[in-house]
This record gives sequence, C-alpha cells and structure tokens, in this order.
Amino acid sequence: MLTVRPAPPSDDATRVELPHDPGEVRRTAGQVARDLPPGRSRVDARGLTGARLSAFVEGLVLGSYRYSLATAPEPGPDAVELCGATDDAALQRGLRAAGSTVWARDLANTRAAQKTPHWLGTQAARELAQAGVEVLVRDEQWLQDNGFGGVLAVGGGSASPPRLIEARWRPRGAPQDVHPVLVGKGITFDTGGINRKPGSAMTAMFTDMAGGAAVLSAIRAVAEAKVPIRVSALVPAAENALSGSSYRPGDVVRHVGGRTSEIGNTDAEGRVVLADALAYAAARLRPSALVDIATLTGAMKIALGVGIGGLFATSDELAEGLLTAGETTGEPLWRLPMPVEYESLLDSPVADAINAPGNPGGITAALFLRPFAGDVPWAHLDVAGPARAAKDDGMLSQGATGFGARLLASWVESLA
Repeated sequence: MLTVRPAPPSDDATRVELPHDPGEVRRTAGQVARDLPPGRSRVDARGLTGARLSAFVEGLVLGSYRYSLATAPEPGPDAVELCGATDDAALQRGLRAAGSTVWARDLANTRAAQKTPHWLGTQAARELAQAGVEVLVRDEQWLQDNGFGGVLAVGGGSASPPRLIEARWRPRGAPQDVHPVLVGKGITFDTGGINRKPGSAMTAMFTDMAGGAAVLSAIRAVAEAKVPIRVSALVPAAENALSGSSYRPGDVVRHVGGRTSEIGNTDAEGRVVLADALAYAAARLRPSALVDIATLTGAMKIALGVGIGGLFATSDELAEGLLTAGETTGEPLWRLPMPVEYESLLDSPVADAINAPGNPGGITAALFLRPFAGDVPWAHLDVAGPARAAKDDGMLSQGATGFGARLLASWVESLA
C-alpha cells in the first residue's frame, strides 16, 4: 500500500489543480497516482482539508494499487509526501478508508489455489485481531450441527471444506439496540458446479468472494475508527467445485431454520450460502439491520453496467442510508423493486422455493433471499458489475475493485 504522510510546505512540490467536489477529487487523485514516477513524490497539499483531503488520500492510494506476483513487477510510486497538509484527522480517515479497500482487493485478487475457505478464515482472524475484532471460524462439523445445509451443499464438491467466518466488534459501552450485521458471499472459486460455467466466464471466479472481502474490510475499518456500536460480519465461505460429491440440479437443500430450496441450477450458488447466513443472523445475532453484499447475478451487470451496484431493501430508511453512503464514498447504488407479482416465479413443487427462477434475474434472486431475513430490516447489494474491473482506469486496477468496503464502513459509522 502506498505510504502517504504530511510534510512541511515546499516550493518544489508538484501542484495539482483539484475540483471542489470530494468525489471528483478522489477520481483526479487516482489519475495523479498513475502519473507519479517510481519512488517518493512530493505533492502540494496546502489548503486541502476535511472531506477533500480524505478523498485525495483515498484516490492516491487506490490509484497506485497494483496486484502482481511477477518476479519483476512494473515499478510504481512508493510514498507521497503531502506538503502543507495540516488536517491529520482527515488524512487518517482517508488512509483508513483506502486501506480497507486495498485489503478487500488483495483478498479477492488472491488466486483460488491458495484461497481456500480455511485460508480465508485464517487471514480474517490474523488481520482483524490487530484491530480488536474477535473472529470465529466455524468448521464443517459445526455447520452440520447448526443446519447450514446450503453452505454444505455448495461446498460438498470441493476437497477444501466450507467455513463460516464470524467477526465481532464489541466496543465497551455500546448500545444494545444498535447492531448492524453485514453478510458477504464467500465463494472462493466458482466453477458453476454440475451446471458448469463456460471457460471464459470462469476465469475471474477467484473474485467471487468479493462480497465477503468487503464485509471483512468494512468491519476492520469500523474497528480502527473505534466506532462505538456493535457490528458483526458473516462470510459463508465455500468452493463451488465439480466432482462426484457435488450437489446436483433437483436436490432439495434445507437451510438454517428449516426453509427448503430446490436446486434448479448449481451455478446459482451464492444465494444458497447467503440464505444460511442471513437466517442464522436473524435468529441468533439479534441484528437491528441486515445487509448482504454479493457478486450475485449477471442480470444486474446487464441492468446497471460495471459502475453501479444494485440495491434491494425492505426498509426505506435503510435504503436511504446505504444510498447516501454510496454517494459519499464514490461507490454508487441504484435501488430496484421487489414486486410481489414476481414471487410466483420462485414456486417449486417440492420445496419452499427454487434457487434459479429465471428472469428478471437480479430481482428474483433478491426475492429468493428476502424470507431468510425474517422481520429484520434487510438490504441486498448485488455488485456483480462494480466488484471487478476489466482494465486500469483512474482509481481502479484490473481485477478486484474492493467495491463496498468503504460504502459499508461509512454506513455503519452513520449509525453511531
């Protein structure tokens, strides 16, 4: 991660013309970072304070991000001195937000040969402990004992058993009536299972746990900021592999709480694992709000493109809070409906619902998930488009974008 630190004013620092809007500052800074020479640079930051300084720091760090395992990676900037910057609190906010996104990108960009569900749990426990977050990594026996039929079904075809990662931020004196729970899809690789993906569609599926990376990174940022409310993050982690023990089309899965799903397509696996985690959260964690985030449907990518995430919500207040957080952090969302007229598309002759009811794909996926949240205010973020970037562009680098980490952290902070 790029080192950014304040420095005294200097006449030889590079001057950058910055717009007034923090979002535009963030984007401009991303391009500035791409143009910086290797090594250390000095940038004039006199008069830059508050949200604009935080945005500038975020843009510099994210624009300089590179993920490479090459023996001789392309050189880039190592450090930036912000000459004349005096608002240390704003600078630290920017570093904290950018750091959460960098970790989310690193987790999602790690290739699946290394990134098993066990590895993901180990990384979460190691990293989050440094921020004071407790992490429990539940193994396959615990999943069996607690009725996680969806996670076990999806992970059943892999040599790497599934896990449930549960992270808890519990500051002293936190109010008991505020407890947001974040749930992130943690499919460490998605072959599609028996309904196998085409080869070209499978190549980037090491990033199919980008939602899980976002919620882990968000709770880290919340803890680092010492936000005075309780927060939990859940990542149902599994590899959707193809083998003789894979779950099959036509199988009926029983989830946490007893609700059943007929499997119409093994490649609609994200909602199957999220269902377990949502039901567990609603029944056991007493959340004041539930928010899940997932690279869930290609339909959402078609509907909104690669720059905007889809938002579904059962609460207008919750939806507005998330929309505002997305606008603030430059991770925009667009709210879509969940019309009751489409619920019949999920009908199954043998189960409570079928997991692959067809188009409109993003909406029917949200309708599939909604019952598992029970009566808890719930929102679903489908980020299949903005979670990945096909090329370097401004703050984005080819591969995982970390979309949602800053958005969720900002939303949680707004609840305090």
